[in-house]
Amino acid sequence: VLDLILSRVADFMEKAQRLKSRVKSAMIYPLTVLIVAFIILLALMKFVIPKFTEVLTDMLGSGTQLNIVTRTVLGVSDWIAYKYGWAVLIGVPIGTIFLLKIVRQFRVGRLILDTIKLKLPVIGPLSSKIAITRWTRTLGTLISAGVPILDAINVTRETAGNEVYAKMLGKVHDSIRQGETFADPLRQSKTVDLIVSNMVAVGEETGDLDKMLLKVADNYDEQVDVLVASLMSLLEPVMIVVLGGIVMTIVLAIFLPMIQVISGLSASAT
Repeated sequence: VLDLILSRVADFMEKAQRLKSRVKSAMIYPLTVLIVAFIILLALMKFVIPKFTEVLTDMLGSGTQLNIVTRTVLGVSDWIAYKYGWAVLIGVPIGTIFLLKIVRQFRVGRLILDTIKLKLPVIGPLSSKIAITRWTRTLGTLISAGVPILDAINVTRETAGNEVYAKMLGKVHDSIRQGETFADPLRQSKTVDLIVSNMVAVGEETGDLDKMLLKVADNYDEQVDVLVASLMSLLEPVMIVVLGGIVMTIVLAIFLPMIQVISGLSASAT
């Protein structure tokens, strides 16, 4: 029996690792592009735009009224270059990551952060499906290997990877210990789709709870693949539009004053 349990757990861990690797590999490309773009834009704002400001001041004079695009870009550049805005832009993300790591050391902090994460527009559904895949596969594997259901739920709760679902599994554990059903706490928690709680209810009634849980895990595993692929196809055009908009704004900020200078010279010549 021990060998069977170890074999099932090893198989689950392999599948969980593959799922985690797929999600990480899908996020490497957009994160790399965003980091490189951020560094380039920061360098432009700190080193290039201030030089352009000096040239523009010499050409137009300090009292000339500039267009709103140029004023905005020059203002941002001045904040980054001379008012240590670059330190804020670099320090805030690093400080936020450090603070989140500290908060996640506490169960209440993890619960708050996981609740917020599940409510985010795109990340929320993906995180939810990954968490459901994880706990259903863990619990199904342990039950099919002969582990008592209460012990299996305790193990699953500690390895759920999401505090919202760990809290839900705690309610499931209490419900079963009191002689009630598995499915009712799932429906009341509203952390899983109705199909999951219905399949769990069917599994309880037929005595195939482990098989139903593993079917849910396989189904959500496929949904994660589809969602990651959709997310990747959505991120690419969004990044192109956003980065293109930033570049266009900088180009307009540079060329609009040039047009103003040329118009002024033409007017004075006539």
